[in-house]
Amino acid sequence: MKDKIHPKYQQTTIACACGNVIETGSTRKDIKVEICSKCHPYYTGVQRFVDAGGRVDRFKKKYGMQ
Repeated sequence: MKDKIHPKYQQTTIACACGNVIETGSTRKDIKVEICSKCHPYYTGVQRFVDAGGRVDRFKKKYGMQ
């Protein structure tokens, strides 16, 4: 491998918005994410309903798919 062309691999922490912290290795330092495997509905089996302001209804109304 050529010298001085590869990024430095270092220990880092990944912090989720739910408070979960994961220690791992990466070329980036201190990564922040919005959702992780501890709070993702696919892995937890708990569905969180987020009100999207009726996006689907607005789409149907706009394009006449009623």
